[in-house]
Amino acid sequence: MDTILPMLPTDLRRIVESVPAPFRQAAEEIRIRERRPLEMIANGEYRFVTPDGGLVRTPEPAYRPSRDDCAKLLDMLTDHSLYTFEEQLKRGYITVAGGHRVGLAGKTVVENGRVKLIRDISGFNIRIAKQVVGIGRNVVPAIWDESSGTVHHTLVVSPPQRGKTTLIRDLARLLSSGGWDGGPNVSAGLKVGIVDERSEIAACVKGVPTFDVGPRTDVLDGCPKAEGMMMLIRSMSPDVVVVDEIGRPEDAEAVREALHAGVRVIATAHGRNIDDVGRRPAMRELLAEPIFDRFVVLAGGRAGTRCEVYDSRGRPVGVPTTVRDNGRAIC
Repeated sequence: MDTILPMLPTDLRRIVESVPAPFRQAAEEIRIRERRPLEMIANGEYRFVTPDGGLVRTPEPAYRPSRDDCAKLLDMLTDHSLYTFEEQLKRGYITVAGGHRVGLAGKTVVENGRVKLIRDISGFNIRIAKQVVGIGRNVVPAIWDESSGTVHHTLVVSPPQRGKTTLIRDLARLLSSGGWDGGPNVSAGLKVGIVDERSEIAACVKGVPTFDVGPRTDVLDGCPKAEGMMMLIRSMSPDVVVVDEIGRPEDAEAVREALHAGVRVIATAHGRNIDDVGRRPAMRELLAEPIFDRFVVLAGGRAGTRCEVYDSRGRPVGVPTTVRDNGRAIC
C-alpha cells in the first residue's frame, strides 16, 4: 500500500489513508469508478469507502470520484506520459512500479476488428501486488525431479486472484537460492529465468527486481512471453524458465521449444481445474502431448488457499497444503 498511495490524487489519497489500518493493509483491490462509489476489497470482502475513510456496505454514503479525480489518477499512473503506455492501454491494463496491475474500463477504439486503445477511461481496478516469502516451500518437494536434479515441467492452475503469480515468484526465489525445508538440498541453487511480460512477477524498476526472486535469477521485463522464453534460452542458459499466464498458440510453441532445449518450465494458466484449462485449444494440445509432469491447482477463500499437486496422470503428489498469510488467503 505504501507504493500505491503516492500514485493517488490528493483527495483519493487522503480518503484511502483514513481507512482503518487493518483493512487498508490487507487490501487486495481499490476500485475507482467515475461518479460511482469508491470501493475497496480485503480478505475477500468488499466495502464502500466514505469521504472520511469509513467502511460501509451500502453505496449511498460512499465517496464518488469526480472526472477530475479520474483524469489526475490516469496522469499519475502513467507518469504524465500517456503515449508511452499505449501498448498496455490497448490490452486494458497498465502495470505500475511495485508490480501492481491497474485494470482499465472505458470507451474502446476498434480498428480492423481489434482494440486499438481505450479512451474516456472512467474505471480503475488497482490490484495490489504483495510478496509472501516462503509460501512455495511445501510445493517444491512435490514438483522436484530427483532423477534429473531439477524441477518437473509444472503448470500452476487457479482462477484469478488466488495467488498464481505470488506462488511462482516464491518458487523462483527458492529454486534460485537453493535448499528448502523438507526437500532436497541444492546448495548452489539453479539458474532461473523469468519472462515478466506484465512486470508483476519481479516488479522491476529500470530493469532491477524490487521483489526477491533469488540470487541466480535473470529477468526479461516487459517482454512478450513467447519471444522472451526463446531469448532467455539462447542468451542466459537457464535451468528453469518461469512465465505467467500462458494460453496463446505462440506460448505453447515456446514451451515446446524449451522442452527440446532441455530447459524446465514453470508456468501459470487461468482455470478452476485442469479440465477447465484444457478447453482452450492451445492448452488442450499441450495437455494432450503431455508436456507438463506436475500440476499445482490452487483454490480456496478467506481461510486460506488449498494447494494440490498432481502428476500427468492426475494422481495426487504429496499432501495438500493450505497457504495463509496472517489468516488472509494470499491466493
